[in-house]
Amino acid sequence: MDTKIVFNTDENAGSLYIMQVFSAKPALIWNHFTQSNLLEKWWAPKPWKCETVEMKFAPDGIWKYNLISPEGEKHYGALKYHEINLHRSFDFTEYFTDDKGEKIEEVPSGNWLVGVTGVEEGTKLTINIQYNSAEELQTILDMEFESGFTEVLNQLEELLHKKD
Repeated sequence: MDTKIVFNTDENAGSLYIMQVFSAKPALIWNHFTQSNLLEKWWAPKPWKCETVEMKFAPDGIWKYNLISPEGEKHYGALKYHEINLHRSFDFTEYFTDDKGEKIEEVPSGNWLVGVTGVEEGTKLTINIQYNSAEELQTILDMEFESGFTEVLNQLEELLHKKD
């Protein structure tokens, strides 16, 4: 279960590349990224919880969610979906919002491309995230993105193994 997560940054290009191989079928990984009831089970780093406000997984659709601390503190986010290639890839713009769901312009947003590919071991998940500049990427890294996203991917892996 301790699958290695590849996490590479290219500061000059303002981009991140994340890759992990899961011992699960591609359809299962796809579902955990595209269905709100499954996303809520792993998207927030523990002990935080994730709560869907609204979701429409479709081109030009959106997923608005809250991250809730054990003390009740809330952080708000959203994904705006673009192109979707069923069971293969999808891309979206992710951003932080205020409590009314409006984008917070001061925090960088990233353009994500998520790929799901069947491999001998199960499924290779690739994520490419592009920011507008090296400075925006550094802002996100300073917000402990790498450790936080590594944690949620590990939570996803644990959740998948519970289904075995």
